[in-house]
Amino acid sequence: MSKSDKIRHTKNNLINALEKSMGVVTSACKKVGIHRSTFYEYYNNDEEFRQKVDDIGNVALDFAESKMFEQIQEGNTQLIKFYLSTRGKKRGYVERQEITGADGMPNNFQIEIIDNIKDTDE
Repeated sequence: MSKSDKIRHTKNNLINALEKSMGVVTSACKKVGIHRSTFYEYYNNDEEFRQKVDDIGNVALDFAESKMFEQIQEGNTQLIKFYLSTRGKKRGYVERQEITGADGMPNNFQIEIIDNIKDTDE
């Protein structure tokens, strides 16, 4: 088997292992018997391989989102708040801190720079 055939075989095994591990790189690398640095060398230098890996990551994200929505449908308040604070920002569901003066009026901030450095040559 030539070196390029061996690399192609390793990449195919990595894709299969990534699918089984929901995109977890460390698990896939261990299963295939390569170091993570080799994976990232393939990922950074092979556009087709990178696209397959990214597609697996998106499938894993879709799966996690579907599980989150199942929990939201069951009334999980924490996930409802999380979803609204991340995806509902345009509708005003944002946790933020506002610093205002009395009755919501703006504060006046002043910055004063004090130079305490004395000339030691005197």
